[in-house]
Amino acid sequence: QVHLVESGGGLVQPGGSLRLSCAASGSIFSGAIMYWYRQAPGKEREYVAYIARGGSTNYADSVKGRFTISRDNAKNTVNLQMDSLKAEDTAVYYCKARGSFGVYWGQGTQVTVSS
Repeated sequence: QVHLVESGGGLVQPGGSLRLSCAASGSIFSGAIMYWYRQAPGKEREYVAYIARGGSTNYADSVKGRFTISRDNAKNTVNLQMDSLKAEDTAVYYCKARGSFGVYWGQGTQVTVSS
């Protein structure tokens, strides 16, 4: 069984920063492609970023240049540094792991950008 637990969400003013973390249990992390998704109220879940096993990254156009995804294989964590936050970044952020073991999701962490 794989468990993903997100943390680091909260309330921040526009232009501010937050750092999300996702901790993975089990031995799957080093072999997993790790993703961040988000879901705003009344909208479908959307892709934010991924980081491959070797460290290559990809971002949605809406966050490119503002968000940075990273992973620490020794600590089984993936992080999402979010800078220059906008009101439209408000959403529940989810971590996803994908690999030969299947696909697993975390429970999500709320990010609210508001003055």
